[in-house]
Amino acid sequence: MLLTAIKENFNELSSLIRQLSDDEFTRPCTELNGSTIGEHIRHILEMYICLEKAYISGVVEYDKRERDLLLQTRCEVALETIASLSSRLDKPNKPMKLKFILDGQELVIPSNFERELLYNLEHSIHHQALIKVGLRQIGAAVDENFGVAKSTIAYRNSQCVQ
Repeated sequence: MLLTAIKENFNELSSLIRQLSDDEFTRPCTELNGSTIGEHIRHILEMYICLEKAYISGVVEYDKRERDLLLQTRCEVALETIASLSSRLDKPNKPMKLKFILDGQELVIPSNFERELLYNLEHSIHHQALIKVGLRQIGAAVDENFGVAKSTIAYRNSQCVQ
């Protein structure tokens, strides 16, 4: 079920990227402090890449992701990465550790692969809300539910029924 939700999210991202030119993908958005849609897409994908690469060692460090400029400047590279990730994330759950720096101190906390997948999905939706702002700036059509959590959509739908 979680992997299905992630693949649906990847499909949303792919559909969006296919509508954009590389110029639109890399155009700075004033409402996003000059960041680009491509930078947000890169950030989303690199979090998943980081988790997938950490699966064998069992220690994920999101702060040490690669920051591949091609992911944020070329739509085709982002699409290829999404397709590749979609086929590589189907792994059994296992205990993992999350390693990060907070206020200059290194911390390690227990986690697991599925919990990190869920984190990445929620993180993606958060960034999609920001991407929606950039899409509106360039005049692109965007679904009203793009960048909205499934729980929020369900809540809104339940309010309409009442």
